[in-house]
Order: sequence, then C-alpha cells, then structure tokens
Amino acid sequence: MKLTHLVGLLTIAVAIGIIVSTAGDASTYVNFTQATAMAQAGDNDLIHVVGKLPKNSKRQVTGLLYDPRFDPNRFEFTLTDLQGVRCQCIYASPKPQDFERAEQIVVIGSMQGVTFAVQKILLKCPSKYQQGKLETTEFEAGSRQTGPRPI
Repeated sequence: MKLTHLVGLLTIAVAIGIIVSTAGDASTYVNFTQATAMAQAGDNDLIHVVGKLPKNSKRQVTGLLYDPRFDPNRFEFTLTDLQGVRCQCIYASPKPQDFERAEQIVVIGSMQGVTFAVQKILLKCPSKYQQGKLETTEFEAGSRQTGPRPI
C-alpha cells in the first residue's frame, strides 16, 4: 500500500472519530416537563428549551428580576415553553441587552430542582436594520456577547 493511501485512510479515521465524539456531546431540544423528568431520572446533560417571555395585558414582559446593585451576575426570569409550561430560570451573568425585545428565547442548561439553571441564552429578536428578518444573539454565562447573526 502506498504512503498516500495510508495518510488518506488515517485522515478519514480521524475525521470519523471527531464526528462521533462531537455527536455524543450534542444536547437535545425539550420542554420544561421533559427537562424535569430527565433531572429526576438523574440525567443532568445540557438541554435546549425554546420559549417566550410572559407578558401582561399591556404587552409588557413580566417575571424579570435583575438588580445589578445587589448582584450584577444574577438574572432571574420566567420563561414559557412552547407547550405553555412556565419555569423560573436563573442565569449567572448580567441580563443580556435587549432581552425584553426577544420574540423567542432558547435557553441551554439543566433543571436544578424546580428552577432551570441557564448556561447560555440565544435571543431571536426583530432586526433593527432589515425589514422582515430576525436577528439572533448568543449570550453565555461568564463571557461576553458573541454578536448578532442575521438568519
């Protein structure tokens, strides 16, 4: 067998190994009911929950608790998943910019008792610059904003 064939096979084997190892780390999309059941079963893997912020009759977001004078690295909010189940979420970082404007929010984390411990927040907001397009912004606990990405 030629050396180029060996190098090619080795490259393919490494690529397959990388794909398999990253596929095992992928988290899943669930609702809060499923997240609670997973936590009770001892599964504390990272999961994605898609939801919206609850609003009152005046279309104002409710259930936000953030006081940077008291603790700038603690932001609590209520999120309603796509099945209508509400859950208190705790994010151990400052409140993301334009959080209240978000049309849809994806939280990544795990259930801790009756609350959802958020490690990363993905916001889907109306774009300020392009009519009819959405803008996504990713926030991760303990890090800075990665910036908007049009979708």
